[in-house]
Amino acid sequence: MKKFLRYLLVLIVVLLIAAIAFLFRPIASKKIQTAASEPVVDVVLVGGGIMSATLGTYLTELEPNWQVRMYERLDKVAQESSNGFNNAGTGHSGFMEMNYTEEKDGKMDISKAVKVAEQFEISKQFWAYQVKQNVLGKPSTFINPVPHHAFVWGDNVAFLEKRYAAMIKNPLFYGMQMTEDANQIKQWAPLTMEGRDPAQKVAATRMEIGSDVNYGAITTQLVDNLNKHQNFKLSTSTEVTGISQNDDKTWTVSFKNMKTGQADHVKTRFVFIGAGGASVKLLQMTGLPESKQYAGFPVGGVFLMTDNPKIAAEHTAKLYGRADLGAPPMSVPHIDTRYIDGKKYVLFGPFATYSNKFLKEGSQFDLLASTNKNNVLPMTAVGMENLDLVKYLVSQVMMTDEDRFNELKKYYPNAKREDWRLNQGGQRVQVIKKEEGKPAKLQFGTEVFVSKDRSVTALMGASPGASTSPYIMLSLLEKAFPQQVEGEWNPKLHEMVKSYKQKLSEDPVLLDQVRQYTSQTLGLHYTPLTPADFAKLAASQSK
Repeated sequence: MKKFLRYLLVLIVVLLIAAIAFLFRPIASKKIQTAASEPVVDVVLVGGGIMSATLGTYLTELEPNWQVRMYERLDKVAQESSNGFNNAGTGHSGFMEMNYTEEKDGKMDISKAVKVAEQFEISKQFWAYQVKQNVLGKPSTFINPVPHHAFVWGDNVAFLEKRYAAMIKNPLFYGMQMTEDANQIKQWAPLTMEGRDPAQKVAATRMEIGSDVNYGAITTQLVDNLNKHQNFKLSTSTEVTGISQNDDKTWTVSFKNMKTGQADHVKTRFVFIGAGGASVKLLQMTGLPESKQYAGFPVGGVFLMTDNPKIAAEHTAKLYGRADLGAPPMSVPHIDTRYIDGKKYVLFGPFATYSNKFLKEGSQFDLLASTNKNNVLPMTAVGMENLDLVKYLVSQVMMTDEDRFNELKKYYPNAKREDWRLNQGGQRVQVIKKEEGKPAKLQFGTEVFVSKDRSVTALMGASPGASTSPYIMLSLLEKAFPQQVEGEWNPKLHEMVKSYKQKLSEDPVLLDQVRQYTSQTLGLHYTPLTPADFAKLAASQSK
């Protein structure tokens, strides 16, 4: 307990020093004088991750004549949050993520799970279209069928039963299986039952249509295709150092080459900041009044990982548990099959770590540099209002290797220490948002920022993030380019996303058609519904 209090005191002191040191620091970029005759590009994409790659792909197909520039500070794209080893690779569909469902007044609220499931259906349609257009390569290079399981024991079995009963009434989750039979669970996910106490009460659900996704591979393939277009230019090893608005309402994006130190700039009509954890800091550079409502707090993560062929062969499943009471969504433990660059792994975690960095390859001064007079009070307020989160993060940081291994054994009782190693995942920045007249709020999930004049956009936050990137960027297009989306772009968007503007949760026939199309194209496991299935689903919804 004394050790915990000492660590907490140190953490508070560090944050106070950061706030005081940067309380009166100017946050906007210095304005660069540019000539009126200087060429202006149409779009600048800051960051070489899956969000920029997805938005760039949309825009290049919708407006092939637009001049698009992408700037990435590392020497290759997809090396931060999108990298296969820096995330769990889950195609988030709400099938097994119990943090997307909660019990309220005796009733199970599955609305968040429905929302995420519909968003991932859009992702699969977008990726299937890109496969058909030979933009993305062989599906198995970036997506593979891996059934999704929710797994619980003890008192949580009752929760899973209620969750299952509510979910199977919705077309998105029709076909979900549930069992409390240990032998059945052993067939689904052998590792989690090997060596387990046979007297322990267990339960699990299963969705065959689940998937494992390598977002780094998708990013690389999308950018490789963008590079084939003469109006697109990628600059790697290039760090954006300033974003300032010009008198003619265009923007000047300043940057420098990380290898040579040479500085330069580009004028643009539209800016998208998709730089992962660094997006908050970059957004602050714009000096936009709307950007002052944001702050961020970095949280890292590590996974236990094995590439032991025997273990990997036994486990073809994504199996999510239920987070401890009071723990944040990011803490949900899961043991996952991963396919990365043609090799099969098993990962378990995540375990939170602390660093001042906003990116895995960032700076220890990132947190300090983002703290200013506009966000110091919201940051302090959020810290005081989320003491459970602070306590969780401190306890995670204090975990030993033995502690982490003992957590793994709850999901894989026969695990052996020599088979597993720690893998440092990516950095995530939890967004803190202050709205006028309202208290500051810690945002779990993703946050789309669009300036009032629609010329600057940004993507901040964490899960479900990459798995719903096509939906997120589609939403960004709707907010930033509403006239084009409703007008000339509309037919093309419907071509890319067949269910665009339709709610699949309310149309089981269309959902079945979409899933047949995407599963066949992407190589996923899906059994088409029969007339009897439709009748059974209709009957369950009427109850």
